[in-house]
Amino acid sequence: MENKRKNKDFNPNNCPVTHFYNKAGGKWKTVILYGVSKQVNRFSMLQKAIPTISKQMLVNQLRELEEDRIIEKITYAEIPPRVEYKLTEYGESFLPIIMVIQDWGLKDMGLQSIEKL
Repeated sequence: MENKRKNKDFNPNNCPVTHFYNKAGGKWKTVILYGVSKQVNRFSMLQKAIPTISKQMLVNQLRELEEDRIIEKITYAEIPPRVEYKLTEYGESFLPIIMVIQDWGLKDMGLQSIEKL
């Protein structure tokens, strides 16, 4: 059974902010995108970097990001198979927004920088 997202295309007032949140909103997607942009690009690496996300939630979020063509899943023909994620060109267009969010968070928390993901 295919899992349909309730808010994927819900934007009755054609609001650009709602459109953004439909693509990258929620608790995890921006964190996942940031991680993938920093070469935390394998499922196990993302699990370690985001220890409070459940395995099923990570699977679901990665699928949605892939479905929206924000990330690309690359499967290498090896034994055992190796899977990596990378940002698409479209996905890279989210990075300036994520960096602004990061800068705001650093200032609001009174920090100069953050430790590496």
